[in-house]
Amino acid sequence: MPKASRVAVLSTPGSTETEASMTFMEEAARSLGVQVRAFEVRDVKDFEKVFATITKEHSGALMVLTGPLLTTNRRRIVELAAKSQLPAMYGISEFVDAGGLMFYGTSLPDMYRRAAVYVDKILKGAEPADLPVEQPTKFEFAINLKAAKQIGLTIPPNVLARADKVIK
Repeated sequence: MPKASRVAVLSTPGSTETEASMTFMEEAARSLGVQVRAFEVRDVKDFEKVFATITKEHSGALMVLTGPLLTTNRRRIVELAAKSQLPAMYGISEFVDAGGLMFYGTSLPDMYRRAAVYVDKILKGAEPADLPVEQPTKFEFAINLKAAKQIGLTIPPNVLARADKVIK
């Protein structure tokens, strides 16, 4: 969304992930000349009101962070984003499987495999304190073309070519 000048971020309050993510997003937004505004959801009843405000403020895109409340209500969030004609990016791939537009993030299956390697080493006698800290190395990019069509968005071929998963 090269023309989006405002990005809404849907989050839940009090999460350390939310605070860290917002810090990184605000830094990136400044360098791109984009405004980022967080919208906190505390309860299922907040979704309608929050999306009405996001629409009223003319946000050009939506980023949905992860968290139990957001993940559990992913179908509702995807529906509201589509109804609001908001191109949305999600923090976990399950949102795209539920009809959301796109996901970019760490590969959870890869992270689970790496965790299993650590468990194996510990069970074989390695001291946990001696094991190196690892950063995620595998990232995934998923696009749902049905969702793009629903909001009237055309995904450029060069972006589609970079996707690991394309839902048609």
